[in-house]
Amino acid sequence: MSFPLLTATAALPAIGAIATAAVPAARRTAAKWLALLFSLATLALAITVLVRFDPDGERYQLTESHSWIADFGVRYELGVDGIAVALIALTALLIPFIVLAGWHDADPLETGSRRWRPTQGFFALILAVEAMVIISFEATDVFLFYIFFEAMLIPMYFLIGGFGDRAHEHGEEKAATQRSYAAVKFLLYNLAGGLIMLAAVIGLYVVAGNFSLTEIAQARANGELEMATSTERWLFLGFFFAFAVKAPLWPLHTWLPNAMQESTAPVAVLITAVVDKVGTFAMLRFCLQLFPEASKWATPVILVLAVISIIYGALLAVGQRDIKRLIAYASISHFGFIVMGIFAMTSQGQSGATLYMVNHGISTAVLMLIAGFLISRRGSRLIADFGGVQKVAPVLAGTFLIGGLATLSLPGLAPFVSEFLVLVGTFTRYPVIGIIATFGIVLAALYTLVLYQRTMTGPVKPEVAAMPDLRVREIAVVAPLVVLLVFLGVYPKPVTDVVNPAVKQTLSDVQKKDPQPEVEAAK
Repeated sequence: MSFPLLTATAALPAIGAIATAAVPAARRTAAKWLALLFSLATLALAITVLVRFDPDGERYQLTESHSWIADFGVRYELGVDGIAVALIALTALLIPFIVLAGWHDADPLETGSRRWRPTQGFFALILAVEAMVIISFEATDVFLFYIFFEAMLIPMYFLIGGFGDRAHEHGEEKAATQRSYAAVKFLLYNLAGGLIMLAAVIGLYVVAGNFSLTEIAQARANGELEMATSTERWLFLGFFFAFAVKAPLWPLHTWLPNAMQESTAPVAVLITAVVDKVGTFAMLRFCLQLFPEASKWATPVILVLAVISIIYGALLAVGQRDIKRLIAYASISHFGFIVMGIFAMTSQGQSGATLYMVNHGISTAVLMLIAGFLISRRGSRLIADFGGVQKVAPVLAGTFLIGGLATLSLPGLAPFVSEFLVLVGTFTRYPVIGIIATFGIVLAALYTLVLYQRTMTGPVKPEVAAMPDLRVREIAVVAPLVVLLVFLGVYPKPVTDVVNPAVKQTLSDVQKKDPQPEVEAAK
């Protein structure tokens, strides 16, 4: 029996969560180091998965399959394709930086505060989310995926509601109320999507007789499993609705700005760079493979929703006064690009969308973590409370600028390649949609440069005159991510080589081919 590498990759952070939670409250530093150690060990296993994966091999590799609930056809089935491998690597890469960035975020508050912050609980919850996200990327049994797709809401709820941002202009009592509101809103939105998906999962079992993604997809491809058109469409909508909430896609996005605003910066990164990727990943893995005809039927409406997300998110980002809410609305715009690339049904679009998931995770982590360092120094999230930071903290300002330029997809930085592929892939099949989406780039330049101008340039405000520059721990958090942004911006081939074969197989599932160019290239 071969070593269960995929199980180990998901189980290790879960074990780390339990071990970290068991550390006595008096030994907070030990809990932090233990969480960091487990996150680094998980990264080592994720790298092993990446090395052992053969992009030119079988579609699903490193597979594991064991009977679980035999009476209902539920199996413990795991397997990864190139898209899953890339996102597992992203998740495992970001968690150590999230742990380091949040090193002091769960330290006890000032004496006399009514709020108690168990340090070990904060880091244990982060590791628990990592475990659930990784197994969601690995699961090839629909019911197994559903369990962890929903279960990750529990630790996220406590991270948002129990460990919120300390920088709040209305005082601790008002801050606690807003954190609770954001956490409940996050939970209700995602639970509603999950309940609708549960109905669709049950309906899929009634039609197919099992929950195995590979068996159902193979039976559909071979003509052994027929679904009535109306049945397939309703099941598709049940799955897609849940994934669109998680993504988040307009108009199901409204939970995200509140959640990111009230979370600490590392938890905000965990939300948008890690957890939300499960939604867009699941569109590729489940919607397109299980319901190919319904996916094509829904494509025009989904593309319109994606374009609205792009423009709407960017427009609202322009008008924000709060740094975190600005980054949240920018992420909504970026997720619109990802969804648009997926449903453009072209190899460039889907490769770009997958690459966008990876690049957006890295670029958002840089921008949000630097914003978190900035906010913690000033004690405010309001853009108007800053000014002239680049004169007193040039390293902080420089890295903030790099994160902002990556957000607006500057050529030479990683998001540019993915955004370009998405737009090219969309334009070749849906030129009007592609043209409208390009306005999102213009708006991204506007909100990013205005944010930098108002916070970093101009006269030095008295409140930031003594602001310290980045410390060693903070540089250790952002420097590797900045290097990765530049490397993947210049040389994205390591990621595209992994994901492209899986993208071609996904296009084959929906029986789509790339449009032929109207003018042939000269020989």
